[in-house]
Amino acid sequence: MNTAPPNSVDDQVGDSREEKRTLNFIEQIIEDDLKSGKWDGQVHTRFPPEPNGYLHIGHAKSICLNFGLAERYNGSCNLRFDDTNPTKEEQEYVDSIKEDVRWLGFDWEDREFFASDYFDQLYDWAVQLISDGKAYVCDLDGDQIREYRGTLTEPGKDSPNRNRSVEENLALFQKMRDGEFPDGSRTLRAKIDMASSNVNLRDPVMYRILKAHHHRTGDKWCIYPMYDYAHGQSDALEKITHSICTLEFENHRPLYDWFCEALGIHHPQQIEFSRLNLTYMVMSKRRLLELVKEGRVNGWDDPRMPTISGLRRRGYTPEAVREFCRRVGVTKFDGVTDIVQLENALREDLNERAYRVMAVLRPLKVVIENYPEGQVEELEAVNNPQDESAGTRTVPFAREIYIEREDYMDDAPKKFFRLSVGREVRLRYAYFVTCTKVIKDESGEVVELRCTYDPETKGGNAPDGRKVKGTIHWVSAQHAANAEVRLYDHLFAKEDPDDVEGDADWRSNLNPNSLETLTDCKLEPSLADAAVGVGYQFERTGYFCLDKDSKLGKLVFNRAVSLRDTWAKVK
Repeated sequence: MNTAPPNSVDDQVGDSREEKRTLNFIEQIIEDDLKSGKWDGQVHTRFPPEPNGYLHIGHAKSICLNFGLAERYNGSCNLRFDDTNPTKEEQEYVDSIKEDVRWLGFDWEDREFFASDYFDQLYDWAVQLISDGKAYVCDLDGDQIREYRGTLTEPGKDSPNRNRSVEENLALFQKMRDGEFPDGSRTLRAKIDMASSNVNLRDPVMYRILKAHHHRTGDKWCIYPMYDYAHGQSDALEKITHSICTLEFENHRPLYDWFCEALGIHHPQQIEFSRLNLTYMVMSKRRLLELVKEGRVNGWDDPRMPTISGLRRRGYTPEAVREFCRRVGVTKFDGVTDIVQLENALREDLNERAYRVMAVLRPLKVVIENYPEGQVEELEAVNNPQDESAGTRTVPFAREIYIEREDYMDDAPKKFFRLSVGREVRLRYAYFVTCTKVIKDESGEVVELRCTYDPETKGGNAPDGRKVKGTIHWVSAQHAANAEVRLYDHLFAKEDPDDVEGDADWRSNLNPNSLETLTDCKLEPSLADAAVGVGYQFERTGYFCLDKDSKLGKLVFNRAVSLRDTWAKVK
């Protein structure tokens, strides 16, 4: 029997939301452009990641925005890798980015590009700017360039090399390309305005010497364009109409404009929106890389990480991530989003699609003394009460079962509607049982319960009309599948990981209890056929998915998200 729940939801749900919602400010700009005939009615966006790490949930917002706009307006969206720094970029990151975009449900078709595709053209344009007297070779090192740049309140001062002749600059730039100078000894800078109130216009560096092997161009180049030079010109080469960036690039827009105007090339319209910030998470690839390299997490796809691959491994669905991005919206104002919104999007998605199964995470053995020895019943269980088409399955029931340890208490209070000596509860899909005896070990720990069952209550209803307030889940001991279950919590203990005291840094806020591993869990046997990444609701516990660490004879499940209190009640 195939126990894997369906992997998609009715697209009409998304369509109805689309009809009711209002336009965000970027959509309004695009619609105004379409009405005016700007860009000849074209909408061409791009998602431009740097392949220097794995993508995180913030990138998912940008992916959904750029590809979503192209879909909405019958346009195109490119996937372009801004690979201008060979010391930090790897093919592994390129591959992971493509996997993430596909997983989210988007297709760039034949529009896969790299900034390195344009290195020859970028070089020729740099020569053009030198020839036009708009760029020069500078001998200042990095520290000196920063010193000469000035401050936010004080203007910068000219480099001693700013007035070199065109001929000298062309010759020096050629020597830079030929590898005649050591790393960091010279740069090519745009000649703009050292007194500009925008420090990005104070003769920014266009090229630096970097004798490093590039993952695509090999050793062809020993000079590489800076991001601010390559990014805008790559947009121009691809004829991008709407170049959508996060707000930190707003002050860079005048520089992108200057390059396009100085070169006389296609000039995309840059639009900035607020980046995504979530509580209990860091959204810096540099910091995420440090966590990986320092061994504080188990790789980029650790389920505690905010990376798309980490969320996928934890059990998030692409539909939930896309819905979360839709709810967060697109604004011009920076803020912090409560991670509960992300978790709720997943709960709501899995509530509709995930099969309900029984799993006992902290098992306590129960022997039903008046149940016939050797007898096994197959009881019918509902796969998903939200979806009649999901049908039913059968679960085996026998004399010995496991229940959750927390479903028994010695001296239970009146409102404890679970097992205690003399109390009766309903076993999900099975019978009413009453606890008659408790067996403890020498330390006083409960190791086994003895119960009796009422054979007239099969299916969980009593013919005499009596009611019980408690319903608990269980697993047949004889048929249980053994599993390891990993319970994940927030990676950081504080909503703001940067909220530190004294000389401590953000690492001091890592949550020491972000992972709890349970190694002796008992699952209903249908889960032995579970597929990696498919979500299930463990009744009364949460949503879980099979981890890639699973192998023959060893199931490993990750908790994707806990249940809301109201959903945890078994009816």
